[in-house]
Amino acid sequence: MLKTEKEDLKPVAAAKVEQITAQLQTPSDTKAFDSVERIKEGFIHFKREKYEKNPALYSELAKGQSPKYMVFACSDSRVCPSHVLDFQPGEAFVVRNVANIVPPYDQTKYAGVGAAVEYAVLHLKVSNIVVIGHSACGGIKGLMSFTFDGNNSTDFIEDWVKIGIPAKSKVLTEHGDKPFGDQCTYCEKEAVNVSLSNLLTYPFVREGLVNKTLALKGGYYDFVNGSFELWGLDFSLSPPLSV
Repeated sequence: MLKTEKEDLKPVAAAKVEQITAQLQTPSDTKAFDSVERIKEGFIHFKREKYEKNPALYSELAKGQSPKYMVFACSDSRVCPSHVLDFQPGEAFVVRNVANIVPPYDQTKYAGVGAAVEYAVLHLKVSNIVVIGHSACGGIKGLMSFTFDGNNSTDFIEDWVKIGIPAKSKVLTEHGDKPFGDQCTYCEKEAVNVSLSNLLTYPFVREGLVNKTLALKGGYYDFVNGSFELWGLDFSLSPPLSV
């Protein structure tokens, strides 16, 4: 009986082997992703379609840069500000990080961001700093999810996004009864306002605002619905007193 069952399985096994062999011999329709080739092709396209077609622009950029904007945007691969806002080379000095956060002035802890702001404001003389949040932000979802009880589950992320805790607190106070997804959306926008407020802690930013050589703006890109919001905050700043 067992012998017969085994013999009955032979044609099935043989057919399976033939099927697998045929699959292995059939060339795949999908070309394997070649990361180096993708970069090469990308640069060739850029050079042919943009660089070589705009010699005056790139000749001018070779002499230096004078961007009008400093932009803080998220590192999320879906929200490149130059792509979304059609910034051309030389138009925007861009800093990208998780959740598009601007930390408060701190010469030790946040020197990297501080150096970028200082360079943009004092040396490049940008006239606008724009902080852009976006829909479905993983960093903001983390901010809303983490307990911040001291038992970190990440090496860097929790310590970074907790800069936005004031935004989280405001959202929980005003929208604590809303679904979690809605709370994240509110926080994506409110965290932008926190970053704008943090910019006020930089002395050279405050000076630019007082002298009206600098403006701060918040933005929000909803890539799900294809919309963009832009706003300013009302800051009441007094010029330094002369003694």
